[in-house]
Amino acid sequence: MKVEEIISYISDEELNFLALETSVDVQVKKLHGSKVFKIILYSMLNSNRVSLRVMESIIKSARFKFISGIDDLDTKYNSIRDRLCTINCTYFERLFESIFVKYNELLEEQFAITRVDSTFIGLSTNLLKWGMKNGHSDKYRFVKMTISLKGSLPSSAQLYTDQKSVNENIALADAILKNKHLDDSIVTFDRGLQTRKKFVDFTDKDILFIARIKTDTAYKIAKERIMPTNTENEKLQIIQDLEIYFKMNGAYRKHHTFRLIIGYIKESKKPIHFITNNLELEPMEIAEIYRQRWDIEVFFRYLKQNLNLKHIVSRNENAIKVMLYMTLILSILIIVYKKKNKITSYKIAKLRFEIELENFVMREVVLFCGGDPNKAKHLFNSS
Repeated sequence: MKVEEIISYISDEELNFLALETSVDVQVKKLHGSKVFKIILYSMLNSNRVSLRVMESIIKSARFKFISGIDDLDTKYNSIRDRLCTINCTYFERLFESIFVKYNELLEEQFAITRVDSTFIGLSTNLLKWGMKNGHSDKYRFVKMTISLKGSLPSSAQLYTDQKSVNENIALADAILKNKHLDDSIVTFDRGLQTRKKFVDFTDKDILFIARIKTDTAYKIAKERIMPTNTENEKLQIIQDLEIYFKMNGAYRKHHTFRLIIGYIKESKKPIHFITNNLELEPMEIAEIYRQRWDIEVFFRYLKQNLNLKHIVSRNENAIKVMLYMTLILSILIIVYKKKNKITSYKIAKLRFEIELENFVMREVVLFCGGDPNKAKHLFNSS
C-alpha cells in the first residue's frame, strides 16, 4: 500500500469539520488547527528531533508547501510555541480517535486484544517545575502517559501530571474506563493494577479483562472448574482453574464472580496467578492473551526510539498533550504502512515511508510544473 493512499484517509474536509466542532480556530488568523496539524506531522517525518525551530524551517520548505497546500505562512518559532500552549488540544484528541477508527477498520482489527500500560517522560527540575515525582530523587519531574494498544494501533491515551497518578491503581483504571474503543475486545494489563474495586467496576461496565494478581490476595472459592487436557506449554504449567469471590471491606462480594487461573513458571518454579472476568476462555488461552501484553512494551520502545516521544518540544502541559496525540497519529500511519507492506522493522518502515513520501512529492511537483520550474517558483520562496 502506497504512502499517498495511506495519507489520503486524512482529508482536509475532516480536519476542517473537526475544527468547527471543537472551535479550535476561534479568533485565530494564521495558525489554524489544520495547519498546526500538518506542520507538526511533516516536522516529525523530516526530523529525528523535532523542535520549534525545526517547525519554523519546515514551513519554508517547498516540499511542505506543496504537499500541505500551505504557501502563505510566514511564522516564527515563538508564534508556534504560543499557539501550541493555547490551542484546544481536544481537536488533536478527536483527530487521533477518528484516525484510529479508520485505520483499525483498514487493518480489520476490530476484534483485537487491548493492552494498557504507562510510560514516564522526565526532565530536570531546572526545566520542568511542575509534574510528578517518581522515586526518591528530587532532580527530575515526570509526566505519565497511559496508552491503550488495540491490536496493532494505539486506541486511547491519557496524560497524567498529578502525584497521585503515579499509582497505577489510579492511572491504569482511569485510562481503561475512559477508553471508548473496548467493544469486542479483552483488556490486559500488568500487576500495577491490583485494586479489586476496579475489577468490580470493569465488570459492571462489561469490560472484559485479564491481569495478574499477587499470590497472597484473599479470596474464597465458589467453584473449582474441570481442567482441560491442554494445561501447559514450554514455559508455563497450569494447575488450577477456579471461580472465586474477592474479599472487600472485610466481606466476600458473592455477587461478583471472578476467575482465578493458578500456575507456575517451569524454569523458576515461581507461582503465577491470572485473574479475569471471562468465564469462557480456556486457561492456556488466558495465559497466552496475558503474554501478548508484552507487545505494548515494544510499542513504547518504538515511540521513544523511532518517533522520539521522550523529547519534549515544550514544557507547557497543553503543548505536551498536543505532541502526544500527534506522535500517536504518526505512529498509526507508519504501523499501517509497515503491516500493509510486510516490513518487519519499525525503523525501516519509517525510513521507507519518508523516502516514498519525498519521491511522491517530487513526482507531483514535476508533473505540476510540466517542465517549467517557474510554475512552482512560489514554493521555493523562503523569505
